[in-house]
Amino acid sequence: MAAAWQPDPSFLPYGRQSVEEEDIAAVAAVLRGDWLTQGPAVAAFERALAGRVGAAGAVACANATAALRLAYTALGIGPGDAVVVPSNTFLATASAARHTGAEVAFADVDPDSGLMGVAEAEAAIARARHAGWRVRALAPVHYAGQTAPMAGLAALARAERLALVEDAAHAIGTVDLSAGERPVGAGWPEVEAGSLTVFSFHPVKTIAAGEGGAVTGNDPALMARVRRLCNHGMVRDPPAGEGFADPKAALDAEGRPNPWYYEMAEPGFNHRLSDIHAALVLSQLGRLDRFVERRARLMALYAERLVPLAPLLRPPALVPWCRPAWHLCAARIDFDAVGRTRAAVMTGLRALGIGSQVHYIPVHRQPYWRRRYGDLAMSDAVLPGAMRHYAQTLSLPLFPAMADGDVARVAAALEQVLS
Repeated sequence: MAAAWQPDPSFLPYGRQSVEEEDIAAVAAVLRGDWLTQGPAVAAFERALAGRVGAAGAVACANATAALRLAYTALGIGPGDAVVVPSNTFLATASAARHTGAEVAFADVDPDSGLMGVAEAEAAIARARHAGWRVRALAPVHYAGQTAPMAGLAALARAERLALVEDAAHAIGTVDLSAGERPVGAGWPEVEAGSLTVFSFHPVKTIAAGEGGAVTGNDPALMARVRRLCNHGMVRDPPAGEGFADPKAALDAEGRPNPWYYEMAEPGFNHRLSDIHAALVLSQLGRLDRFVERRARLMALYAERLVPLAPLLRPPALVPWCRPAWHLCAARIDFDAVGRTRAAVMTGLRALGIGSQVHYIPVHRQPYWRRRYGDLAMSDAVLPGAMRHYAQTLSLPLFPAMADGDVARVAAALEQVLS
């Protein structure tokens, strides 16, 4: 029998989960119990997450793509509508909107921070309306752990009567400073059309469920719809004042719901999170502050160690309106000035035991969107910031288990490869 594959302990990937004995014990407790799914661990995690981010409620689900789909669908977004999405994001922010039947109005980003601002969102809204689309929502992406300028975007959403879906897959633990100290996930209640936040618990994110996601929000009716949609659209215990559509079938002689009974108010999805995953991420949530602090320390070391490589290489651009929980160290490299392609740099780093990645290929460049909207409507000239960001970005290793000396090792490898 071939030996089991073992990772190279000397190799530094761009991201890695941090699993400790308490996490293993939490998962083992679920495996020894009665509920592998639809049990108490999911509810416990939802309560803890909502409390941690300052939201009235949270719905855990299978992954962040499912969370985005739930958020868009719960807001009633569908055919004829459009969602404004920055081109610098993962595929899911746009594709989840398309799954509702909506169109996607791609917005440009600042080339240094990779974030969509108010001006970029306004330009995307104008292009969408010129195309005849009914713009329904803004979906800002909190890239690498830094937030988009949310006070301005929330004001824009309120003025335009748009919903707000924050893609915070990178940003659990980040605090927005533009309107006091508001944790990402607390939402923007002043946005009357609806405000929801989406999180990811993929292994390379700050806390991990294996696979997992969540939606947080403050509107009880909106969050109730998110919860129904997450579980097939089923209703076993209708909200106060609503009741069952068929009370004769639903209730016993004393007016209590029959224990087997449920109704489907609308078609939903099976986007549930299992108790196994919930136990892991709940355990990790207890160490979130430690993870955030460690990532901040590593980013500070990068800022020091990368100084000698300027101006060929610069650390991520900082924005003043948030206190980031860093997910990525997305360095900016002038590959033309270096005289080496990004592929050559990545290959050279890998030969020295250093992993790297690119976040992201601008979504508007993907074949599906080019076929749907055409090169003219979605040309690189319309979204130059996204293209400039893509041309220079390279994500370097960043995860809590890294030692301080690992940053020096990365910097030394970069100096060797870039020279």
